[in-house]
Amino acid sequence: MESTNQKAYAKVTDNGTQAVQEVQSLHSSGYTQEHIFVLAHDSDRTERIASASDASEVGMKEEGAFDTIANLFRSRGDELRAKIQSLGFTEAEADFYEKQLDQGKVLVIAKKDE
Repeated sequence: MESTNQKAYAKVTDNGTQAVQEVQSLHSSGYTQEHIFVLAHDSDRTERIASASDASEVGMKEEGAFDTIANLFRSRGDELRAKIQSLGFTEAEADFYEKQLDQGKVLVIAKKDE
């Protein structure tokens, strides 16, 4: 599934290889590393895919200090939904994408300049 909203573009991929290909395609379209994010249910997998694809992980800059600290006490699902919402998606969209991540998929997000 692909989603485009006013603030960001998202695509669910089946695996890390497809996620890397999507990130490369976004780089070719003019997006920079600071605007492309990858998320997987496993944080180590997220880190590996971000590193391999020259993408970013959602961090304090995107979430803000409060959510970053709150994530230390949240379940992984709650943390992922908060990260997705911090990039401009609604609660319903974040729920949908988090369920996709539960199934082993990888989410690639390209955030537009504000």
